[in-house]
Amino acid sequence: MTVEAFVYVVDDDEAVRDSLAALLDANSYTSRTFPSAVDFLALAPMLRPGCLITDIRMPGMDGIELQRRLAERALPFPLIVITGHAEVPLAVRAMKAGAIDFIEKPFAADAILDSVKKAIERLSEPDSLDSLNAAAAERAATLSHREREVLQGLLAGLPNKSIAHDLGISPRTVEIHRARVMGKMGARSLSELVRLGIAARVQPKPGS
Repeated sequence: MTVEAFVYVVDDDEAVRDSLAALLDANSYTSRTFPSAVDFLALAPMLRPGCLITDIRMPGMDGIELQRRLAERALPFPLIVITGHAEVPLAVRAMKAGAIDFIEKPFAADAILDSVKKAIERLSEPDSLDSLNAAAAERAATLSHREREVLQGLLAGLPNKSIAHDLGISPRTVEIHRARVMGKMGARSLSELVRLGIAARVQPKPGS
């Protein structure tokens, strides 16, 4: 099945909305922007299925709450969240709840376009999620015990220093294990690693 490539952008920053719309339109997507989650949610039942890009921090209803409301209504909008560096734990939480990806600011055009492509593919081929989960689980099975512990810390949204403290190792050693985890999981970024870890059903660090 081919799905027409609709992409909706929700952000209270007009400059961000305009720049994303320009990028998407230039790459053959049909975009529509909204200044708030409330505005999008009001029209969501009448919109064509598509990918949704939303800021995680907004006045009033934030991106996490918008995601919850959409899930309650079973509305078909694979979600990509945009986040500041300090909000990575929130973004991880969004991905655990089903978001496709999170992208940290300042974001590169390629990162946005790659993520949107994945989201549109999810709409076109919903069964592809099962094969992704199976492949991720196979990769996770190759991790050593320590590498799995580091991945659990990352899934809990912890920075390297906190993971190092919890495991009684140096931050440099965490960096080495993290690089190995990313290599074995086939992840090119933290957001992709989190997505694959969740797909593999790796549980976050206990107590996080």
